[in-house]
Amino acid sequence: MIKAMYTAAAGMTAQQTEVDVIANNLANVNTGGFKRSLTHFEDLLYHTMTQPGAINGTDSTLSGIQIGSGARMLSTSKIHSQGVIAQTSNTLDLAIQGEGFFEVEGPDGERLFTRDGHFVKNANGELMTAGGLRLVPAVTVPQEATQITVAKDGTVSYALGQQNPELGQITLVRFVNPGGLASLGGNLFRGTSASGDPQTVIAGQEGSGEVLQGFLERSNVDVASELIQLILAQRAFEVNSKAIKTSDDMLNTTNNLTR
Repeated sequence: MIKAMYTAAAGMTAQQTEVDVIANNLANVNTGGFKRSLTHFEDLLYHTMTQPGAINGTDSTLSGIQIGSGARMLSTSKIHSQGVIAQTSNTLDLAIQGEGFFEVEGPDGERLFTRDGHFVKNANGELMTAGGLRLVPAVTVPQEATQITVAKDGTVSYALGQQNPELGQITLVRFVNPGGLASLGGNLFRGTSASGDPQTVIAGQEGSGEVLQGFLERSNVDVASELIQLILAQRAFEVNSKAIKTSDDMLNTTNNLTR
């Protein structure tokens, strides 16, 4: 009965972590380019009273007796499915339709990546994220530039009389395992050994997505699905707490019998 208390407590801890992850998903339902997290659990060690297949006289035990110790969080993973593409009609709003990330330069020159394509110009005309990080490769828009156009392959140009001079090309970055990226907050990711090395590609080539001007990618959080998971986690938490109370009642009954 004491073991049951620890087992149920482990279950309550696991479900509380599940609620924490769901709460973060729901909190970012309107965050541009946000990718929902999915939890993964594993069962804990088993106390083996009879080993399955053990020889008992002339017969072998088919199933044995094993009592588990509960569950724990194994990992969380980002689900990099496509979010809803919403039209904004803002010239510097860019969405990636398909795979890939925009690359930006971190404060110390670190390579960081984002799906949030809301860009602005700084005082020098350089394209920056709303958080002040420079787009890589750098694109500088001259003051006299009008009617800025970003093609699906990331080519940036503007109208100058009868001409359309190019300002550069916005490339995308792909990863073998985007689920292995580390989330930093601020709509940013960092590459890790699990994600693989970043591969810079032209938009629309080598399996990468296309760049859409005047659009933004919204969060891929499905509120209805998250609420269902929230209810399930709450019920699992309550059931585990009930198991602790039941074990405590049984322990009290046993103690009273031995007096």
